Amino acid sequence: MDLRKWFKEAQYGMMVHWGLYSLLAGEWKDKRSGCYSEWIQAHCDIPNAEYAKLANAFNPVFFNADEWVKFAKDCGMKYFVVTTKHHDGFAMFRTKVDKYNIVDATPFGRDFVGEIGEACYKHGLKMGLYYSQDLDWHEEHGGGYKSGHIPCQGTAWCNNWDFPNDDKKDFNICFNNKIYPQVEELLRNYGDLCLIWFDMPMTLEEAQSRKLYEAIKKYQPECLINSRLGNGVYDYVSLGDNEIPDSMPENVELDPEAMNGIEGFKPSPYGLYETAATINNSWGYCAWDQNWKSAEQIAANKKKLNGMGINYLLNVGPDGLGRIPLASREILKKVAETF
Repeated sequence: MDLRKWFKEAQYGMMVHWGLYSLLAGEWKDKRSGCYSEWIQAHCDIPNAEYAKLANAFNPVFFNADEWVKFAKDCGMKYFVVTTKHHDGFAMFRTKVDKYNIVDATPFGRDFVGEIGEACYKHGLKMGLYYSQDLDWHEEHGGGYKSGHIPCQGTAWCNNWDFPNDDKKDFNICFNNKIYPQVEELLRNYGDLCLIWFDMPMTLEEAQSRKLYEAIKKYQPECLINSRLGNGVYDYVSLGDNEIPDSMPENVELDPEAMNGIEGFKPSPYGLYETAATINNSWGYCAWDQNWKSAEQIAANKKKLNGMGINYLLNVGPDGLGRIPLASREILKKVAETF
């Protein structure tokens, strides 16, 4: 199948941010997360030794991959993108690279990504995978340290609370020992993928971006790669988070923060564009974030984006028990009734 043609026609997909942070639901001790609850470890400077205890409690008894994927299909979505590793470094799949993963470190003990893949195959949706290829707070040599200790959703882009000595960090170690091997596992172990959704390219060198790109094309030649891989190596453009441009992307100055200041950014060589967006403010589950967009607003956003040839990838943040929040479900059902 020509996935470039498919992507142009797909128009609408579901993204899922789910991980250990879902258990905290936007709160740590006497402090709230920032607007993005999946960044809570950085926002609250939670030591790895403390944050890792969440794995001991992660047992989402209501998680049902079949229900999640069928719900997306019933809402008119054509593809399903799930987090395999976010910036906290915890893998939501079976990996031989690091025991810090959902199979080996939790009482749940099941391969989340594998179950989603089976459900997508059953219901006829294509699966894409989100992977944080630069930031990894669980690793001393995780990326982001070259960007300085500037306010973000946390005190810095990197983990500077456990590992304060930036001059001793070497991202090559993290890339070679964890990032590249895990991406290779995802490519080889989970069937046909429609896309890989990378994020936050702040430390990768061009050779590293190119190495990931070439691995994807080796194992999954049709798989599409988003522009946040970094260094101008990609198939399609991820616009800024929640970005609804007024004109075609070729004429839009993309959000520099969302694109992380990548120099030499160029339009998609295949005319493929996508906006990833939230239904409330947060991407991960946040109990106190009730700032929901209306179904009417989301439907209008979809119509406008699709009219410009831009896919709409709409995110839900399931809770720590494995449930898609009721508000998200009700809104998406109403959106589906509009088309």
